Amino acid sequence: LALADGVFLTGSPSNVHPSHFDEAVHDETLPLDPVRDAWTLPLIPKALALGIPFFSICRGTQETNVALGGSLHQAVHEVEGHMDHRDPHGEPVEVQYQPAHPVNVTQGGLLAAITERDSFEVNSLHGQAVKRLAPGLRIEARAPDGVVEAFTQADAPGFNLSVQWHPEWRAADNPVSMALLTAFGDACRTYQATK
Repeated sequence: LALADGVFLTGSPSNVHPSHFDEAVHDETLPLDPVRDAWTLPLIPKALALGIPFFSICRGTQETNVALGGSLHQAVHEVEGHMDHRDPHGEPVEVQYQPAHPVNVTQGGLLAAITERDSFEVNSLHGQAVKRLAPGLRIEARAPDGVVEAFTQADAPGFNLSVQWHPEWRAADNPVSMALLTAFGDACRTYQATK
């Protein structure tokens, strides 16, 4: 971390192992990645405490919530009142990553400041989602069904944003994605200049 100018946690087909939030595995057919868990879960609170610019997407966002003491719905589509946030299986990647639903942005937060929008459309390719938000996290956006789609650690000393969708998909064609990635890049350059 002493060498890093920023931390970017990607998505993945694998899920965070539910033992990290005191649950048994709900679906044994879904992939897990205990090696990634072993790397990321201790790294996240350290990076945030140091003020290193931090941006996470999809699985990275789920890891962040778990690393800070939150929990996950292992199958959000099975929770009454929630929609199916998974991508259409077997479809071309262009269909899987197409806009799936809007997110409603929390006013006065970081996401609102970056995007200057009340809502926008996002893709949706996740089966897990935030169940219990970790202490100290502030919700930045929700899906229409109430699922947390973005959050920040409000008292962290550096830039940090976690989003449940994939802004990297065709980012150059998406003004919201470019705003998010530019904000992270600017934060990394600023952080580097202070080291």
